Amino acid sequence: TPLLVVVGVIEFTDLLFAVDSIPAIFAIAPDDPFILYTSNIFAILGLRALYFLLANFIHLFSKLKYGLAIILAFIGVKMVISPIYHIESIHSLAVVGGVLVLSVLASLAFPDKPEETHS
Repeated sequence: TPLLVVVGVIEFTDLLFAVDSIPAIFAIAPDDPFILYTSNIFAILGLRALYFLLANFIHLFSKLKYGLAIILAFIGVKMVISPIYHIESIHSLAVVGGVLVLSVLASLAFPDKPEETHS
């Protein structure tokens, strides 16, 4: 049935994202496979629930896409300069959290105007 195909594709996509995050977990906890597996399992379970929550509220956070672009640029720069300069995890977390909070606050302070429909 089509529903089975859709569920299969979604699960495969979840698996691809989990495989992508495994090297990051190895960098954090290389000697603890329990943390590696459980964190990926919880991430897969949590992402699906989080999607439905965010899908209902995404129209309220119009500036979030700019914040996410800044975060991705920061992570890219951090990866490029990592052989030269090490940025502590707490500083990275502060930047990511700060940008997320600022983009959400900017979305709430300056909401997009609803589009007018002309008939």
